[in-house]
Amino acid sequence: MIKAACHIHSDWSYDGKWALPKLADEFGRRGYRVLLMTEHDRGFTPARLEEYRRACAAASSDVVKVIPGIEYSDASNTIHILVWGADSFFGEAVPSVELLERVKAAGSVAVLAHPSRKEAWKQFDPHWAHFLLGIEVWNRKTDGWAPSKTAVPLFAGTTLLPFVGMDFHTSRQFFPLATELDVPPPFTESSIVDCLRSRRCRATALGRPIAEYLPQGWRRSGLRAAELGRRTVARTLRKLKVV
Repeated sequence: MIKAACHIHSDWSYDGKWALPKLADEFGRRGYRVLLMTEHDRGFTPARLEEYRRACAAASSDVVKVIPGIEYSDASNTIHILVWGADSFFGEAVPSVELLERVKAAGSVAVLAHPSRKEAWKQFDPHWAHFLLGIEVWNRKTDGWAPSKTAVPLFAGTTLLPFVGMDFHTSRQFFPLATELDVPPPFTESSIVDCLRSRRCRATALGRPIAEYLPQGWRRSGLRAAELGRRTVARTLRKLKVV
């Protein structure tokens, strides 16, 4: 099993800060072997996607493989879908159902991102489960130090996999979330995407399977308490800076 970092933005995204080589170096130092990139669709074109794919290949090494991916958003910027394994750019602000159909037809992999953000979970259509591989149950940027409160009910009646994502834009999003991949070397984009597609993967948090944090219990309660404390401290620091 190798460790992958999921939902990563570089400076190819309009709000990303880190260049691809810097991301590969830093995540590699932290023990990750794969970066599942997810650049925002805004500003991308088919030509830019080809250029980006070449940049990901150039940033890859024997230590870390950088896998190109796009985070697609609907016109309201509410529903975000992470896509890997696509040679084509599907367009900006494509309706979610249409996007998922295109992803399925292309044989690519799709994951619903951060359902708690902007209450995206309220728009979830159970029919989407036919097109999705999984749903993010823990997004570091949106959910903080604890899993999403709204993601788990979306799995009812489905075989969707739970995913964890850092939603990395800056160093503030570093957190011990990982996707373990059962893929033999040498690692290629094709073999890694096939590993996801074949469901030979497992989400982990703090070095333990994500399933241990999803039921109500002491682990989940402790994390929520820690997240409440983190947000309280952050608000206090912001106020002090204003003053």
